Parts: sequence; structure tokens; C-alpha cells
Amino acid sequence: MAEFRAKKNSNSKTRINRFTTKCSSLGKQHRARLYILRRCVTMLLRSYIDQDD
Repeated sequence: MAEFRAKKNSNSKTRINRFTTKCSSLGKQHRARLYILRRCVTMLLRSYIDQDD
């Protein structure tokens, strides 16, 4: 019975580790997309402002 508990405990840790890894990965992707979006908007605004001059 103790062996089963040990396996169950390590399995839950693995699940938590996979979950945190996936969340971390999704967070990085989200930040990268926002960074690209910010850069694009900035370039568009600068080109729009420069055309007025």
C-alpha cells in the first residue's frame, strides 16, 4: 500500500510539473505575440505620423 501511495504522489507531482510547464510556455507565447503586435502598431503609427509632415 505504501508503494502505491508513493507512485500516486510522484504522479501528481508530474502532473503539476507538466501543468506549470505548459502554463509557462503559453505565457511566453502570449508575451511574444503582444510584443510583436506592439511593434507593428508602433511602426504603423510612426508611418502615419510621418506622412502628415
